[in-house]
Amino acid sequence: MYYIGVDLGTSAVKLLLMEGSGAIRNIVSKEYPLFFPHPGWSEQNPEDWWDAVLEGLRELTRNCDCSRIGGISFGGQMHGLVTLDSDGRVIRPAILWNDGRSQKQTDYLNQTIGKEKLSQYTANIAFAGFTAPKILWMREEEPENFKKISKIMLPKDYIAFRLSGVHSTDYSDASGMLLLDVEHKCWSKEMIDICHIKEEMLPKLYESYEIVGNIKPQLADELGFPETVRIVAGAGDNAAAAVGTGTVGEGKCNISLGTSGTIFIPSKKFRVDQYNGLHSFVHADGYYHLMGCMLSAASCNKWWMDDIIGTNNYGKEQKKIGNLGENHVFFLPYLMGERSPHNNPNARGTFIGMTMDTTREDMTQAVLEGVAFAIRDSFEIAKSLGIEIGRTKICGGGAKSPLWKKIIANVLGIKVDVLESEEGPGLGGAILAAVACGEYDSVQDACDQLVKVVDTIEPEEELVEKYNRRYTQFRKIYPTVRELFDEII
Repeated sequence: MYYIGVDLGTSAVKLLLMEGSGAIRNIVSKEYPLFFPHPGWSEQNPEDWWDAVLEGLRELTRNCDCSRIGGISFGGQMHGLVTLDSDGRVIRPAILWNDGRSQKQTDYLNQTIGKEKLSQYTANIAFAGFTAPKILWMREEEPENFKKISKIMLPKDYIAFRLSGVHSTDYSDASGMLLLDVEHKCWSKEMIDICHIKEEMLPKLYESYEIVGNIKPQLADELGFPETVRIVAGAGDNAAAAVGTGTVGEGKCNISLGTSGTIFIPSKKFRVDQYNGLHSFVHADGYYHLMGCMLSAASCNKWWMDDIIGTNNYGKEQKKIGNLGENHVFFLPYLMGERSPHNNPNARGTFIGMTMDTTREDMTQAVLEGVAFAIRDSFEIAKSLGIEIGRTKICGGGAKSPLWKKIIANVLGIKVDVLESEEGPGLGGAILAAVACGEYDSVQDACDQLVKVVDTIEPEEELVEKYNRRYTQFRKIYPTVRELFDEII
């Protein structure tokens, strides 16, 4: 059988066709526009997503035996607010994960409702990117639109709705709404009241590998698919990517060096750290995970290379770097503010430590090391909870750099495993579809059979010690300049 994974990203949708054996038969990508109607706002039209998905499905399956398609599942951009009226029509453009308009509402939740209560209700505190603050913003700033709301959903779930007619979401994606009681895997009645909505507005909850329905007969006929094609709940992009990298089960870890950066740590136990420095979410395998998310990771290196020193030859610049663990320049990678663990939208990118003998290579190295140190901030919180991590998978555009992988291995002091195939949330979605359709007994079983490690970067004892000393210095910088950030924004 064939299984389709739909990765609904911020700039494009990526569709992947996988055989039950794990062989990838085709990949298609379709872009759509991103709108910034005001500074700090970020929106998309859900109809643009739908049009791109339909076009992508046709192209993806043009040369395959469509009668063999078993299921479709998803990995999608998280936190976005999609609202429908009683006729199932989109009320307003979707407010995305990287939209900052709801800072006032975020402050209200964290300071007036209180972080302790939020953590009690949802296992998390409020971030401007989360869905609940967006709902409060809509109530306060667009009351007429707010009154029209019949259904609330997340971006990927809008596509599942259009395919199946079912109003659904999965636990992993719902975890990032600040509306889910993560520990007990149900909607939080307290948060529903705080947001002035009704539970019937929220979608039915499913495990990521559960079937929510079948493709609509009219759509099946239009696409040439059998009406038996299952629509499977899917997962938020990070949980789906973790499935695609085999990051399920105790002692596992995945680091993503994409536009943003994440450290993803699955666990069979529910855990939450004392200060909510990490997100505590449900995982796509039915258990839980902790996640640290930094807003700028590989994008820091892109900014430095493309916009500052003016080159697209990243490899050439990195070949000149040799003094690992000895750099006297530090970089705080907070070009878009920071999420984990600081939760400070006012934080800014900062170089410190330059002298007259500082070189271009020192600055480039500082950018790579700064991202690695920021990931370690979240890594250290996980360790403080008694979680033992000896190795990690790595994915994302930044993971193509041998130097950056070496820096990560030695900054964290753990082994870094490189995968044979790294296709992110699209592959994770296809795997979830295969599990739902009975191709594999469980998500763990599928990952064990399909995900293969082809290389491992080992940490070097002497270099680990050097980076331990540098990290001790790095972690003192942010607390020292934190108040200054509020003054210079």
